[in-house]
Amino acid sequence: MLTNPRAERVRSVRALGRRSSRERAGRFVAEGPQAVREVLAFRPETVVDLYVDPQVGDRRTDILALAHQHDVRVHECSPEVIAAMGDTGQPQGLVAVCRPVDVDLAAALAGAPRLVVVLTNVRDPGNAGTVIRAADAVGADAVLVSDASVDIYNPKVVRSTVGSLWHLPVVRGESVETLLHACRQVGLRTLAADGSGDQLLPDTDVRRPHAWVMGNEAWGLEPAVRDACDEVVRVPIYGHAESLNLAMAATVCLYASAQVMRRGE
Repeated sequence: MLTNPRAERVRSVRALGRRSSRERAGRFVAEGPQAVREVLAFRPETVVDLYVDPQVGDRRTDILALAHQHDVRVHECSPEVIAAMGDTGQPQGLVAVCRPVDVDLAAALAGAPRLVVVLTNVRDPGNAGTVIRAADAVGADAVLVSDASVDIYNPKVVRSTVGSLWHLPVVRGESVETLLHACRQVGLRTLAADGSGDQLLPDTDVRRPHAWVMGNEAWGLEPAVRDACDEVVRVPIYGHAESLNLAMAATVCLYASAQVMRRGE
């Protein structure tokens, strides 16, 4: 059992909370039962090591069974070691070290996609992770995250996806210009979601394949990005709220698309 919170192995896992360390090691961390169960169920080949507090392992035999089924290395650790490895205030007793799961742009857009999300200049980890989760929930084909956005392997992003990171193709590292061009090349209309839009969401044609383009939490989409899109769409506000945050607006737009597209199936 690992019991020393200052051991080199523990420090190396903890370091994966920093982007520079993740990129250098080609690894990232997933914490907690939900994330660990989903990566073992959907992408077990990406799990390098699983660290477990035995008391938690006794309660989550389903997760340990998945780990053993896929020959994942399991290391028992004291609660102090688990706490030292992660960055949460309330450790949940399970930490998986994983290989990246993002795919290249061509692979993500192969097979005639119908509904895609593009994130550009999205900096808040919770928002980015929640949009990935919403995209998964509506059955979107892919999420494309621009190089100017938060790292999808940031621990807060991973937690916010609640496992959805392993359910659908996610692209990272490309410029928004490249992402928009690729969407157009495969026949996707680009719909900029922005509070400045003249087009209201209920009046927007979402029957044809399209990509929702979402911008920064504070300033929205840059003018050049809005101009490059086919339409600029606004979610109507019927009450007194000043606006919707990014994750809320994205979820509303995605469900509007999914409901219409599924009725046409």
